[in-house]
Parts: sequence; C-alpha cells; structure tokens
Amino acid sequence: MKEFNIEITNEAINDLERIYLYIANSLLSPEIASGQYERITLNIMKLDTMPERYRLIESEPEHSRGLRIMPVDNYSVIYVIKNQKVIITNILYSASDLHNRLK
Repeated sequence: MKEFNIEITNEAINDLERIYLYIANSLLSPEIASGQYERITLNIMKLDTMPERYRLIESEPEHSRGLRIMPVDNYSVIYVIKNQKVIITNILYSASDLHNRLK
C-alpha cells in the first residue's frame, strides 16, 4: 500500500486556527474547540494511506483541479493529491457555500 506525505498549506492552518478560536471564544467552549481541532488533525493524518477514498468535488473548476473533500463532523477538509503528496488546501465549515469559499 502506497504511503503519501501530508502537506498543510498556510491557508488550511489559518482555517483550522479560525475554527478553534471561534469555538473557544465565540461559543465559549475551549474543551470542545480542542476536541474538534484534534479530530480534524487526526483525520488529516489518516490521509497518508488511500487518500483517493474521498470523492472529487463535482463543481468546476475544483473538479478539474483534482480537489477532493473529506467530511469531519461539520467541517470539510479540502485537498489535492499530487505525486506522493496530499496537500490540504482548506478546512471549511460544511454548511457554508464551499464553491464560493474556494474561489
């Protein structure tokens, strides 16, 4: 089974930090924020094997760019597979308009 390297873009790191801060500060739930942060990061690390198991985004131009979407609770991890690397591009709230947020 092939192993892939995981790369997280600065944009995705910023997305994850915003999620944590929103839950911790706006919703006043630092414990829940920590748990959500951990669940997202653990699922990202599992993409080192079989990252193709999640579907390509159907809308264009995301589909043509090879962007895939992995759901984690109420969030979507957006990534692309290039060579032996999984590149995490965004982590977004799933109820938002993902197509417009990815532009």
